[in-house]
Amino acid sequence: MWAAGTLTMMVLAGILPDFQLQSDDGDSLTRVAFTAALGAGAFAVLSALVWPVLVRALLLVPALVLGLVVFFLNGLVLLIALHLIPDGRGEVSPETAVVVAAVMSAVASATGGALAVRDDDAYRRRLYRLADRRRRKDGTDAFPPTPGTVFLQLDGVGHEVLLRAARDGVMPTVGGWLRDGGHRLTPWRTDWSSQTGASQLGILHGSNHDIPAFRWYEKDTGEIQVSNRPTSAAELQRRAVEHTGDGGLLTVDGASRGNLFSGGAEEVALVLSVAARRGKENRSRAGYFAYFCDPANAVRTALSFFAEVGREIGQSTRARLQRRRPRIGRGGLYPFVRAFATVVERDVVVAAVIGDLLAGRSAVYADLVAYDEVAHHSGPFSRDAEKVLARLDRSLALIAKVTEHAPRPYRVVVLSDHGQSPGETFRARYGLTLQDLVRAGCGLPVPRKAQRTHSGAEARSAVRAALRRPVEESPRKGRRHEPVVLASGNLGLVSFPDVDHRMSREEIDSRHPALLATLANHPGIGFLLVRSEEHGAVVLGARGAQVPIDELADGQGPLADFGPGAADAVRRTDSFPHTADIMVNSWYDPVDGEVLAFEEQIGSHGGLGGAQARPFLLSPAALSPPVPDDGDLVGAEQVHQVLRRWLREGNGPQIPLENSRRRAPDVASFAVAPAKAQDETA
Repeated sequence: MWAAGTLTMMVLAGILPDFQLQSDDGDSLTRVAFTAALGAGAFAVLSALVWPVLVRALLLVPALVLGLVVFFLNGLVLLIALHLIPDGRGEVSPETAVVVAAVMSAVASATGGALAVRDDDAYRRRLYRLADRRRRKDGTDAFPPTPGTVFLQLDGVGHEVLLRAARDGVMPTVGGWLRDGGHRLTPWRTDWSSQTGASQLGILHGSNHDIPAFRWYEKDTGEIQVSNRPTSAAELQRRAVEHTGDGGLLTVDGASRGNLFSGGAEEVALVLSVAARRGKENRSRAGYFAYFCDPANAVRTALSFFAEVGREIGQSTRARLQRRRPRIGRGGLYPFVRAFATVVERDVVVAAVIGDLLAGRSAVYADLVAYDEVAHHSGPFSRDAEKVLARLDRSLALIAKVTEHAPRPYRVVVLSDHGQSPGETFRARYGLTLQDLVRAGCGLPVPRKAQRTHSGAEARSAVRAALRRPVEESPRKGRRHEPVVLASGNLGLVSFPDVDHRMSREEIDSRHPALLATLANHPGIGFLLVRSEEHGAVVLGARGAQVPIDELADGQGPLADFGPGAADAVRRTDSFPHTADIMVNSWYDPVDGEVLAFEEQIGSHGGLGGAQARPFLLSPAALSPPVPDDGDLVGAEQVHQVLRRWLREGNGPQIPLENSRRRAPDVASFAVAPAKAQDETA
């Protein structure tokens, strides 16, 4: 690597006019090579010694700003390195130093990677050195012989998508696991709210009670909860811990990476539920700084970031020129949001997981959001999303390789929190949004221009948390008598804020006689859930269809097309305290598997209908089956119980209910302020 750095420095000195490695009178090639060797060596040593200090000194700088500052700091290190060369033979202008340092770091990274790939022994030795260094730092020399478990969540990847990618060779690592019988693939069904907030909270904390959607209005507080807002995530986690009396799946010796919730882990990085905290104890962005401590990582990720921005611009331009349908706008900041999700977040989370494996942690749960972000805008079965799956498969292969050299055996479990269903947007097909339709049914004026809704993608929460900005502002509230209309994929929620209880059908009909009929008979609406004073909760469909939920059955009435488990999912949501006055599920085509998203997404999730409700669980065959052969795995809370059982099977982190109850207040003590103060803090 030193030789490669020396050669790179010599070539750059010959190309760049503001960079020289010889005296004004000229030197022999041998002398220039010697000077380059001194400069490359000094740069490597300073990078190893000074970089961690510089990055630690910049802990108060937002992570994305640090990514830009990296280049200038790297150039400063190079200037210092050249200043150390005897006789003043190394000279470079400050702006050129930035370029030279970036190239030097990239070459060092590529050379080190090539050497490790070509020589398995060298790769193994490097991993063991990293593990030994971590053990010395933690003061731990021995690890239990029992296996640890790493849970890798591929956000938004449905069961069908994974099978297709494995079959077609898009994900060869997953395909190999399935073909050799080493892993078992199990589909599972989400709750009605098929989105990360509900699923991941249930998986990590054992309860997603009272999570009716991705965003919802709470009449008792007058606030809108949004799953990917840090203050909301902290509050939802607090409620889950209070509801179960349990700290979470990762309470003992666990690590949580890139998730909305901590799972009770003490080691957290890029976890949204702790992002609202302030002070030196806040480690929500610690993973960024640990990753960027290596300048080669910073340069490689930055170059890949801008390459991904260019890739997205090219793909979206090609989609417009070919007039693909369905299609949504992909301009503005979206190329940068996509690059963050598919490059920065992936690289940082994978690096954090590798660090956890080398440190011998008992349980690790990490979320990779790349596919979900791209599929929202390009479609779940698109070529763009397929390429992201291929890169995620390489990340799985890398993590699996590292487990072979970890200080204890590991079992790799891959799962998803939901799938995605394709289809046009509601606005694209009918020329109006759900909010417009509700206002029309209430006799209120409808704006000529529909307001663009938030996508709700998890990547946006990670970007804004990294920038220390509120993840998503509360939707603007109208007058108190006007309905609050919120969208979560193809699930819509209508609430009347001036009524302090869940309105009945009779109350809604008395105030707005045309509203329920307007919604239920619209061709883009599948069914409604409302509460009746006479019949209890009822499901409404087109042409006056009305079925009390106590009599509701799969395959009948308004739920005829929505598949198994739909009736139970609706009944469960009806029991939530914060269920909206009117719950609206879009139309669903069981033949093509398409839904109509109430948001600007052509791959959506959040409600019932199609692949969005069918995620997967890919587990080693050494673990017990998730469910009996003739059983179904239903709901995130049941998935949580399966994962807990697997941890116990390996004598991993024990989570006795009694101990968890005692330590629950400490594990989840986020000091959550009242909702109004939370938003001001965020």
